[in-house]
Parts: sequence; structure tokens; C-alpha cells
Amino acid sequence: MDLLKGSKLKTALIIFTTVSLAFLAGCDGAAEKKEPLTQTIKPLQKGKELLTIDFKKDQGLRYKFVSSRDIAVDWDPAKSKSKPGQSSIDKSTESMEMVVLYTPINIDPYGLTTIKATCESVKATRSKATGRRAAGRDAVEILPGKTFTLTVNPAGKVEDNSKLDELIKQLGEKAFRANSRMGRVKEPDMIADFIATQWFLWDSVSSIEKPIEGVSVGQSWSSKLSVPTPMVMRKARDVTYTLDEIRPSAKGRLAVIGSTYTLSESVPAGWPIPYTGSFQMSGTFGFFRGYEVLGLKGKGQELFNLDAGRIEQYNQQYDMKLTAALPGPLGPSPQITINQKITMQLIN
Repeated sequence: MDLLKGSKLKTALIIFTTVSLAFLAGCDGAAEKKEPLTQTIKPLQKGKELLTIDFKKDQGLRYKFVSSRDIAVDWDPAKSKSKPGQSSIDKSTESMEMVVLYTPINIDPYGLTTIKATCESVKATRSKATGRRAAGRDAVEILPGKTFTLTVNPAGKVEDNSKLDELIKQLGEKAFRANSRMGRVKEPDMIADFIATQWFLWDSVSSIEKPIEGVSVGQSWSSKLSVPTPMVMRKARDVTYTLDEIRPSAKGRLAVIGSTYTLSESVPAGWPIPYTGSFQMSGTFGFFRGYEVLGLKGKGQELFNLDAGRIEQYNQQYDMKLTAALPGPLGPSPQITINQKITMQLIN
């Protein structure tokens, strides 16, 4: 059964790749006659494993996502260092829990598959340094009942996420106060966390450079993931994935994929932007100015079911350190530390 699945999926990948190349070749010029593109299906090399997404008709997959962060703002770093007993650090937390059902509505094992995602529940919480929950409804809490579609190829690469982009922009509109004498004022929100969990769903698999050749234990490949933060900021993390081991389980063979994160120097232009125009952000992170990221470091792990062709779970964790400036000559530059955790768990 595993060999049949592997052969079928490899054939699907080759056919999809060949058709795509043929289309691109045909766009080079109608006057020039192109030779047909073909590729011989070769068996996987010993020790190689296919990491491909497999969808089954009428079978939905329900996942729970949790994105949370602990935030520490040190208003006077020099004082905190010289007088530990007189700390000037304020601590707060933010978290979002969300359940999403993914149902294939059009499956083509040799081409593109359309997935319908239904947001079943979302809960966002935000606590202040006093331990009390911050008032106000987060923009992401309008998500229950919302749907979007994704078009995915056999390697897990999303070929069309326009409907998800539309939903992200709707969330962005909901993040602003309905009426304000101060112009456009954006409330704190966790839209960046929604993006981090949905825009990069199968990144560990779809970022493999040559998926039809398979991956061996110990092999690494690279990608980029977003960096959700409590302030308005577009940052990315460079990711190195490594296939650490193949682990047997009652549900099938699990590929254990480790990941490490560092700060990226650039952000891909195609990533979504939920807000437009000029605005002021309310709260502490709208009061600060001139954010500068000092560093980012972290790691994660994913369990990918090779036999079922699906993610079972993942966890990501990183620490990011920043400095900020206060408006005018109001004192020393505060330092901010963010401990971020993002998890995904198959629950049906």
C-alpha cells in the first residue's frame, strides 16, 4: 500500500511539474515550435522518503491552532541591570486559540486540489501587566463561521490563496475603531497570528526544492516564515528544516522534522498586508517609536505522517529582542523581549 501511494504521488508530482513546464515553454513564443517535455519516472533512491500532501474525498481534517506570546517591556534597562530589586519591567500576554476544518471539495491527484477551510471557533485573550484581561473584542473573533478556499498542488504548495487574502483584509478593516476623533485608530489584534498559522500551512513540505526526489534522514532545506508581533511590523524568520528521523506509530510512519529560526534580512513581497493607509495604533505599542530588532532565535518540531500524507502536529518557539524609542526626550530606550509559541494539533 505504501509503495502504491508513493508511486502514485510521485507520478502526480512529475505530471504536474511537466505540464507546468510545458505551459511556461509555450509562453516563450508562439512562432517557435517546442519539443514535448517528458520525464522518466525513476524509483526513489535508497533511504529517500516522499513528503507529499494526500487528500481524500469527503474526509475533512480538523486542526487546533494556538499562538501565544509573553511580552516583557523593560522601561529602564540600566536600572534593571544595576538594581535587580527595583525592576522596571512590565509583563503581559496575548493568545489566540482557533479550530479550523479543512475539507477537499475538488481533488485532482495529478493536478490541483481545492480545499475549503472553515473557521469553527476562535478565542483571543490579552492580559495587562496587572494580570487583568484587557477589554475589547479582537478582530480575529469575527472568524467563526468564515470560510476560504486554497488551491494546492501535490507537493503541498498553495497555488491560489486569493480567498484567504480577501479574508485577511476583512479582518484588517475590523481592527479599526468605528468612530474616533483622532482619525484612524487601530486596536491591538492577532491578525498576524492568523496569517502565521494559515498562510504557511504546509511550508515544511512545499519548500522542499526537489520533492519528487524525496528526502533522506539528516537532509536539510530552507524557507521563510512570518513573525507575528504585538506591534505593526513586517518581519520574517529564516527557517532551516531537517528530517531528523522516521518514527513508527499506530497511525503510520512519522517524519520528525526539526526546524531552527533566525532573523531574516528580507520579507517576500507576496506576503499579505491586512492594513492600508495611515493610522495610529492604540496602547503601549502605538506609543513607542523606532522599533529595532536586535535578534531572533528559536526552534521547532513537526510530525508528518508519511503514510497518510498529512501533518499530525507541530510546535514552533522563538525569542525576539527589540529596542524602541519614546516620543521626544522622555528617557532611556525601552527594551522588549517577546517569547512566541505557535502550535498545531490534528484533533479529529
